[in-house]
Amino acid sequence: MDVLSSRVLLRPTDPDRSQAFYRDVLGLAVYRDFGPPEHRGLVFFLGNGLLEVSGRAPEPPRGLALWVQVRDLAAEVGRLVRAGVPVVAEPERMPWGLLEATVSDPDGVALVLVQVPDGHPLRTDVRPPG
Repeated sequence: MDVLSSRVLLRPTDPDRSQAFYRDVLGLAVYRDFGPPEHRGLVFFLGNGLLEVSGRAPEPPRGLALWVQVRDLAAEVGRLVRAGVPVVAEPERMPWGLLEATVSDPDGVALVLVQVPDGHPLRTDVRPPG
């Protein structure tokens, strides 16, 4: 397979509500929009990836989680709580050393917010000198 491009495709139960959540509440920048006004699709920048929120599903997506690295986990969770976003799991240091919290989008899709703390191997070059 010669993959030229990719992105996560999310089909929400209420596209307008979910697009507003990702654009206005999370504050994701729009990469592009497409389609007629009554069926508008939005593609958001999501760090080094893209998230497309378009179409309509008859029921909420199941088994999907988005891993989103942030600079300051406590600040982001606080901001989202003030915006009324449900917190599924409070911030905590995981056994693998990352700081993580989980919130959910309007359809219950888990957003795992992650902060890489100082000293974690993802921030440290662990290769031997040479």
